[in-house]
Amino acid sequence: MILGLLLPAACNTSDTTVPVQYEGPLSEAEDVVMHYAEKDRVKVILRAAKILEFQNGDQEFPEGIYMEFYDEWGNISSTLRANDAYYFKNENKWRGRGNVEVVNAQKEEQLNTEELFWKPNDKKIFTDKFVTIKLQSEVLYGTGLEANEDLSNYQIKNPEGEFVVDE
Repeated sequence: MILGLLLPAACNTSDTTVPVQYEGPLSEAEDVVMHYAEKDRVKVILRAAKILEFQNGDQEFPEGIYMEFYDEWGNISSTLRANDAYYFKNENKWRGRGNVEVVNAQKEEQLNTEELFWKPNDKKIFTDKFVTIKLQSEVLYGTGLEANEDLSNYQIKNPEGEFVVDE
């Protein structure tokens, strides 16, 4: 008789739990160096202390990123450094945050900001944050920027400070 009372209680299916879907990284790599090439020529070298890769193809670089961009002759045209970065696979877009620095090696110009986006297909970088651009003879300030990825051509959306105008 006791067995008959315990059996119905043990078969109660209303207490089943729904499995929790894991949304964390599927893989992790450390001390990574990646080479991106087009037509058998290295275009970008990426260095990162840690990369986390997610199921949707996104990648996170929580310990920073350093990238070198090369021109068609194999010379470094620019570099990018950020405290952390994230790659959005579906949009093919990168985001660097925290002390982001882009240097045009050929013109010796430097861009600094707190957040910067890069779209490799468009070869463009952009931000809505405050930017500083150090030229050889002056420093430019402003909020918002659109530029070529190598900083060869840029536009500050809301420039600030004093400017030299050639007449």
